[in-house]
Parts: sequence; structure tokens; C-alpha cells
Amino acid sequence: MPLDILLNILLLAPFFSALFIAIIALAQPSSPKIIYSILAIFAPLLSAFLALILIYENYFNGIDIHSEIFTWLSVSAFHIPFSLHLDALSSLMLLFVAPVGFLIHVYALGYMKDDSSYPRFFALFNLFMFFMFLLVLGDNPIMMFLGWEGVGLSSYALISFYYEDAKNVAAGNKAFILNRIGDFGFLSALMLLFISIGEYGFSFSTIELHLHEMSAERINLIAALLFVGAMGKSAQFPLYVWLPDAMAGPTPVSALIHAATMVTAGVYMLARFSDLYAMSESVSLFIAYIGAFSALIAALMASREFDIKKILAYSTMSQLGYMFMAEGLGAYSFAIFHVFTHAFFKALLFMGAGAIIMSLHHEQDIRKMGGLRKSLPMLFIMMLIASLSISAIAPLNGFFSKDAIMGHIFASDAYIIYGIALFTSILTAFYMFRMLFFVFYGEEKIKAVAVSKTMIIPIALLAVGVILSGFLNVPSSFGGSESISIWLNLPDIREFLDHTTEFTLIGLNTFFIFVAIFVAYLKYGSATATREDVDKYRYQKIISNKFYIDELYHILFVKPLYKMSKGFDVYINHKIIDSSIHRTIALYYYIASYYRLIYDGSVRLYALFMVFGLSGLFIYLYFALEAM
Repeated sequence: MPLDILLNILLLAPFFSALFIAIIALAQPSSPKIIYSILAIFAPLLSAFLALILIYENYFNGIDIHSEIFTWLSVSAFHIPFSLHLDALSSLMLLFVAPVGFLIHVYALGYMKDDSSYPRFFALFNLFMFFMFLLVLGDNPIMMFLGWEGVGLSSYALISFYYEDAKNVAAGNKAFILNRIGDFGFLSALMLLFISIGEYGFSFSTIELHLHEMSAERINLIAALLFVGAMGKSAQFPLYVWLPDAMAGPTPVSALIHAATMVTAGVYMLARFSDLYAMSESVSLFIAYIGAFSALIAALMASREFDIKKILAYSTMSQLGYMFMAEGLGAYSFAIFHVFTHAFFKALLFMGAGAIIMSLHHEQDIRKMGGLRKSLPMLFIMMLIASLSISAIAPLNGFFSKDAIMGHIFASDAYIIYGIALFTSILTAFYMFRMLFFVFYGEEKIKAVAVSKTMIIPIALLAVGVILSGFLNVPSSFGGSESISIWLNLPDIREFLDHTTEFTLIGLNTFFIFVAIFVAYLKYGSATATREDVDKYRYQKIISNKFYIDELYHILFVKPLYKMSKGFDVYINHKIIDSSIHRTIALYYYIASYYRLIYDGSVRLYALFMVFGLSGLFIYLYFALEAM
């Protein structure tokens, strides 16, 4: 079968799966759950299988695959096709989006098995996968934007999945609205791009060819606006506040959003426009600082959080900060490789957390957990592996990708950013093992129940991925060839360190990480640990309240808008619009009161009117004919 047809099937399989599930659920609500399960799991399995075939063709045979499905827009000579393109960058994204997405689907079968809205969940879940594939494979910015908006819409529906609780609806609304703010920047950038070079076509390859025709000011503005979109989608300061609230949805949703799809879209978008960012040094440096600041404040907030899913949500924001640091300093391939490794250990962490929550009867507060190392030993080992990986301990995958970013930051002479990144790395180890010791050490406060194999097997496979996937891009200092970086062939700015300096930095980082783990153990994991974590100091209260950013937004935006809408309601809606409508009604009522004198329901009176009317008509016709 032609490769372009396989690419089309890969994209459309989850869409038709979602469509069929929805049709069956509406037409035959009492259908057996096995039908929905088969439809839900077959599409991502097929997409994952086809993705591996197509990635093989791209990596080993150097084949880029293009497919034009239909024409999206055609006006005169301007033509935008609904087309897909598989190159090295989209191949690497598919390498984790499709397989990890499939494993999360398998996990969700067990997690959602008793949910009354089982069909609705998997219809939305597969629709999410379709839009993510479209975002990654779109051959032009319009297709990317369609996928971008699609994952935003799907995530809104999934975050608000348990809509009976108003808090969940509010969380979905918050994610949707804040992402629309970011998307305004993205869309504005696309408009400027179209005005600048749209006459030549609007595919990524065409844009790359004609970037040099734009002024430096225009390039900087487009780069800044694109990053506004990335800040919203990838939860960077100041548009990050939706991310912890997004944990309102089922845990498989959290795993899919954080590991394999939505929040990494901003990093992917910047890499896709890397030729443009390579021409905008000032905006790129700003991106690096925003990434550093976001990584730091997220790590601080995670260190004072008690909801296990929110801890992991902040860890996602922090790791995304590392990716933006790398992209801001020109290391696009390192950023994308960290996206790749992050997908495995973050999916493992979220799915492990979901299994813990299920085993403890949906308890999410780590203060109410403890002693699960004995009752859930497999989960403990897997969560330990993931925690070591996100802490950048060799030879797990997080070490290879994070060390590459740290080394590049230091080699770029960005010492302030490096200092922030190093301190954040130490904090990462601390808060991850704080969580681990709270959950698995100490006394068992809640009796855990067994977790189904449907949930454990995907978690175990992800653990294997965490152990092995880092070796795909081993640096030269460890005898590797950085094959992923070479394959991606992005316009990286490479700043090399000598091996002595590199190993010194690795040793220093690893030493501080183990110190942080040891401190976390003394405070939360040892036999003498009190396991208390109260806010004794002002700075702890500030961090626990998430730096009062939500409150600040409420004062700056929510309250003024509420007062404005209240004023509009009182003065514009009631006093002008409603008043004018009521006056019009009163006028009609007044006129009608006179008509009532004539139209009183008397048939004889109506007959008299008809006689007068017909007489008048005949008289008119008589004189009209006489005049002719």
C-alpha cells in the first residue's frame, strides 16, 4: 500500500473510532461495553503500528511522505490543501505520541471500566488523538492550527468530563479561556506571516524559503506572537494557572495531556518554526528566561503541594521550562529529545499515580497515604524508576536529555539561566522524592486494593521505555553519536564543552540531586521522620498559595470584567435595550387598543367591512377602466 495512504489511515483511524462510538452510544445506549472497548483500542493500536512503519521509512530510508487529502481553501491562485507531511521532526513526535497514546488507552480501559460515561470518554479520547496527529502532521500552519484548536476543544471536554461538579466545569473553562488568550497570539502571528509571504504559498517549506524577505522587526514580532501561543498551550508563566486545575479530569486524561500530547505542542511549534527563531536572537533569549523562570516557580509550587496529580502537573510545567530554555538558546533538537523522554517518564508517573488513586478509593492527598511500598511493590518500583529519571539520574532517559540541555546552557555562557536550571534540578529531585516517601513509606493509613492488570501492564511497558529510550541520543562524551539530533537536522546552535568540563558538571548536578533526595528521605522517609509539612514561614505560605497569581488575575481581570458586565447589564441591557423593547411593546399595545374597537369578534361587522371594501374596489376599477 502506498505510504501516503498509510499516513491518511494513521490520521483518520481515531477520528472514525470516535465517530462510531458516538453513533452507537446515541443510537443504542444499551450496547455492550466490549463494543466500545474494541473500537476505542483498535484505532490507536492501528495508528501506532502504522506510525512505526512510516518512521522506519523516514529514519532508515530517508523518505519524507506527503499526502494531500482534499482542498481546504482555494481562492483564485491561492490554494491551501488539507495535507499531511511526515519528516524527521514529525516522525520523532509520532514515535511517542502514537505508542504512548495507545498505552494510555489500554490503561484507561481498566481505569474507566466502572464509569457510567464510558462511551463518551473514549469518543473524546480518540478525538483528542486525531487532533494531536493533525497538529503534528499538518503540512502548513493552517493544518497545525486546526489540530492546535482541536486538542484545546477536546481537552476542555475531557477536563470537564465530570460536569456534575461545578468545580470541574470551572477548571475546563479556565483551561479553555487561558488557551484562547495564547491562541490569539498564535493566530495573529499566522496572519502576519500570510500578509508577508502568503503570495508564495503557505506550507512550512515555502515559509522557510522566503523568511529572508521579511524585515527583522516583522520576524521579531511574529516570533513573539507565536511564543504567546506556546505559553498558553505549554503552560508557561504567566499563562500557566490552568494546568493544576486541569487535574479535574480522569487520570488517563492527565496522562495524555501532559505526556504524549497537548502541553508539548508549544515546544513542537517552536521547533517547527526554528528557522524563524534562529533569525530572532532577542525573542529567543526572552524565551529562554521565561522557560527558566517557569521551571523554577513550578518546582517551588510542587514542593509545597499535597495533591499527587497537581505535583505531577507542576513537574510538567517545570520540565517544559527546560525545553524552552533549550529552544531559546538554539538547541532545538535537545528540546525535542527532552519532549520525547519526558513523554515516557511523565506518562509512567501519571499512570502510576492513577493506579495509586484507584487502589486508595480515589484519595489524592499524599498526607493521607503511606506504607504502600509493601502492599503495592510493583508500583513502588515503577514510580521509583520514573522519579529517578525526571531527577536526571543515569542511565535513565531523563538523564541523557536533561544533561544535554544543561550542558548546552553552560556552554552558551548563559550562567544565570544555568544557575536557575541547576537549582530547579535540585528542587525536582526533592519534591519528587518527597511525594514518593509520603506515598510509599511510613504507616499504611488506607488499606490499598489490588490494581487490575489492564493498568499495570502499560505502566510496566512505559518503565521499560524510560530505561531504554535515552540511549537513542547518547552524546559523544559517552561514546555515542547523537543520532536523534543528526536525524532531526534542525538549525541548532551547537556550543560544545570539553569532556572534562562536561563530566564535572554532570558530577556536580548528580551530587546535589542525591543530597536533595537524602534531605527528602530524612524529612519524610526515615523511621524518625515526623512527615509533617506545615507552612511555618511566610515564604512557605506564599508558595503554598501559588504566589497568589490566581488572586492577582482575579483582581486585575476577573473583578473588573465582572463589574463591567454588571454595569452593562444594568445600564445597557436593562435601561436601554430592555427599556426600548418594553416601550415598543407598549406602543403596539396602545395602537392595538384602538384596533380592538374595530375588531371585536362580530361576524356581521366584519361582513359590513367586506361590503365597504368590495364596493370601494369596484368603484376604483370602474373609474380606472373609464380613464382607459
